[in-house]
Amino acid sequence: MKLPTRTIALMAVFAALYYALSLVSPFIPAVAVPEITIKLEAAVASIFGLLLGPYVGFLTALLGALVAWVLPPSGGLSYGLPFLLSPPLNALVVGFIFYKKWKYAFVALAALILAFWFLPPSQPVSEYWYVGLAVTWDKFIALASIFLVVQLAWFRSIQNRALFYFFLAFIGNQADNMWGSDIFAVPLVYERIFGFTSLDGVRFAFVVSPFIYPAIRIIQAIIVTVVALPLMKTLESSTLVPINESIIAKPIKTQSGENSGKR
Repeated sequence: MKLPTRTIALMAVFAALYYALSLVSPFIPAVAVPEITIKLEAAVASIFGLLLGPYVGFLTALLGALVAWVLPPSGGLSYGLPFLLSPPLNALVVGFIFYKKWKYAFVALAALILAFWFLPPSQPVSEYWYVGLAVTWDKFIALASIFLVVQLAWFRSIQNRALFYFFLAFIGNQADNMWGSDIFAVPLVYERIFGFTSLDGVRFAFVVSPFIYPAIRIIQAIIVTVVALPLMKTLESSTLVPINESIIAKPIKTQSGENSGKR
């Protein structure tokens, strides 16, 4: 895939913005695993998906996360390595939905959710179903919300548009979180990197706070909504973002006055 010069420049600018935000934004340590920090700047990946689309948004978020991981204050700590794909997946899922490929987003998020039920902390499911439920209940809500977002795209009032961006960001951040849960549930990660010697300890880390992480995702979604609502409104009349290719594009009327094309 050959990228235009302008696209490469935007990727560099947004990746630098991601790193700058990583220096000043607050973070929240994960419950029972203080080495893992939930950084609010990761929510900006949703904006990358809106502005740059799923694929370029993915690459931009990956570049930004990689720079933030390599450079101080992280300095390449091994704790952050497994989670580098979390922000890019946020951008990918948001970009898929916003640019009319919501079925791809549904499949991607569903696959991430399903994967956790086959990983060691949830096995055997007949005995440890509560671990899978504690981790994925809010992700199922996010998955169902994809259908709601598609419907909200048709309404143009400021209230509905705010809800549209809120749920879109919530879904993207839940994809971020789901990857984090999946990768932490891999023995190579929880044993070698984080030093968990007991699978029961890993299960405890997952079930101890089933409501805190959804609350964090809601806060991130609110932040994205506050930024996205005026930003995307401003960009609707520009050529910087291909709004006409997005799910919120106004239907094009033919000479007969009928709408051409379907979302």
